[in-house]
Amino acid sequence: MEGPLQTFTHVCHENGQWMSQLPEKLWDIPLYNLALPGSHDTMTYCLDKSSAVSGNESKLVKFLSKCLPCIVHPIIMKWSTTQVLTVTEQLEAGVRYLDFRIAHKANDPSMNLYFVHMVYTTVTVQDIMWEILRWLETHPQEVVIIACRNFDGLTKRLHNHLVACIKEIFRCKLCPRNVVPTLRTMWHLSHQVIVSYEEDMELEKHCELWPPIPYWWGNKTSTRALIRYLERMKRMGRPGKFFVAGINLTENLRYILVHPFGSLKKMTLQSLPCLKIWIKKQYPGPKKKSINIIAGDFIGNNDFVKDVIELNTKINPPLHCQSELEQIAFNSLLNL
Repeated sequence: MEGPLQTFTHVCHENGQWMSQLPEKLWDIPLYNLALPGSHDTMTYCLDKSSAVSGNESKLVKFLSKCLPCIVHPIIMKWSTTQVLTVTEQLEAGVRYLDFRIAHKANDPSMNLYFVHMVYTTVTVQDIMWEILRWLETHPQEVVIIACRNFDGLTKRLHNHLVACIKEIFRCKLCPRNVVPTLRTMWHLSHQVIVSYEEDMELEKHCELWPPIPYWWGNKTSTRALIRYLERMKRMGRPGKFFVAGINLTENLRYILVHPFGSLKKMTLQSLPCLKIWIKKQYPGPKKKSINIIAGDFIGNNDFVKDVIELNTKINPPLHCQSELEQIAFNSLLNL
């Protein structure tokens, strides 16, 4: 036990400040043209074992969960948990995209919001936002992208409450969506947080919120099928700004029945060698087949984060492009 733990702690320490250690030639490239490691379903490390099934689940799942909780709940936990590191540990490991699925519990009279993946988390959204802020304050040159998505049970009043909390907690660290988010610009303006928000009404009201970030979700049980899907999406062409290539496999009922002693973790670990090869072949940048954010499950395993970060060494902008990027960044500063 001791050896692997020490190795992992060392890896985390190495990647905790990776953005500040990028070469200067990359400081004027927008973050959506860099390679950024992300975690899929970031908060599932703290799912509540005693929680009711979320409101978004099917009637059958809810019924079985009520009638056979001793059987159904352990199965749900095995196939819903996608991460084991805490959010601070993920950030320290080098993750810079956080996938937040936010929910309000049915029949809960309070304004408390939780994270959800079939069941709710033990921690609230507000507590995790404060935890992220504390980490950012000790890592002033790191930038984190927070994707608020797949809202479950949020009313207009709860959306207002959530956005108010985000603005209160991060304040001037929030990067407005009219800024070209290069590292040089973000550092100059002391911005460290980009929040994408999957709700049009709130986007219209708040310039601090960015549009939803497209997520390439293959919904595949096999690694080969997932890679074929990702390659097909690349051939269609990357979006203009931020987007995520999800390397996470997805179970279905048939897969669970065929693998009664399986789990999402076993499924993921088996896929990592092939996915590692695929990751190493990728190129960040603005070209049609380039990648941006790559998000995975159980990000502490393998060298996933390091492999994604190292893709940035493939970027070598010509000198004339560098001067153009610097001018864009400078103009962005003048317009604020």
